Amino acid sequence: MFIEKRKQGKNLKYYLIHSYRDEKNEVKKIRRFLGSNLNEKDIKRLVPQAEELIKSRLEDMKLEVFDFLLSNKEIKSLNKHNDKIEIIHFDEKFWDRFTEEFIYNTNAIEGSTILLDEVSQILNKNNLKDPEEIETKGVSKAINFIRNTKQPFSLNLILKIHKLCFEGSKDFAGKLRNVEVVIRGRDGKIIHKGTPVAKLEDEMKDFISWYKKNKDKFKPIILAGIIHNQFEDIHPFQDGNGRVGRLLLNFILLKNCYPPINILLEDRAEYYMVLQKYQKDGELLPTIRFLLKQYKKTLKNITTKK
Repeated sequence: MFIEKRKQGKNLKYYLIHSYRDEKNEVKKIRRFLGSNLNEKDIKRLVPQAEELIKSRLEDMKLEVFDFLLSNKEIKSLNKHNDKIEIIHFDEKFWDRFTEEFIYNTNAIEGSTILLDEVSQILNKNNLKDPEEIETKGVSKAINFIRNTKQPFSLNLILKIHKLCFEGSKDFAGKLRNVEVVIRGRDGKIIHKGTPVAKLEDEMKDFISWYKKNKDKFKPIILAGIIHNQFEDIHPFQDGNGRVGRLLLNFILLKNCYPPINILLEDRAEYYMVLQKYQKDGELLPTIRFLLKQYKKTLKNITTKK
């Protein structure tokens, strides 16, 4: 912030100025009039109050969303996309079908070789030893957990979901990683680095804190998309981040009385693309559009299959 002086007739007017860039990257200014013909003592007395008024206006205009900012206008525009959702509540028959299809797709996205028609058989087995079969049953347990839990969104909830998914198949189930992780593309090049281990715990605390402070500012599908994307950006586990992230997405939706989303294996390439747009440029709209398409596919596949 800086002081601007303007000559008007015989008077010299003083303003406190703050410059910023809007969503179109254009430079804008906020001005607060301090008074006319002021001396240094007057300016020193008036500036703190003007600073607080400018800061209050800035807070109303912009919301920090992790590594990028959204204006009120942008938030309102994003929230309008939520109105495109048709809310259909699942009965148990639909839930059984969703659970099997979600397990198949979410595991297959990560490389599982279990087929869709094998899922129900595995869920009825006992004493599983094969890691892929253990994770098939683990994801089922995690779905049941997010459906019924009364736990709030918290680090304990996230660790619990990871443990349910991978207990018996990974020795780090339910634990934040203590190693660095990177994500590579098909060509082997690094396309994303997870939060450094030294900053991981603080980053997760900030992640949970942001949710608690801002959850009421966004409609359910927008909030779910933000939380999912930022979780994947942090990548807090040594492995299993994709599956836990998609379960967190649905935890947010279910907590707000919305039906869940199944992200399909056939749309994996587009899914990765929208994640990269968020991680590189803070673009959220591609994710919201993608989730809306997946929502429609989910409702069509789960609720109208003959």
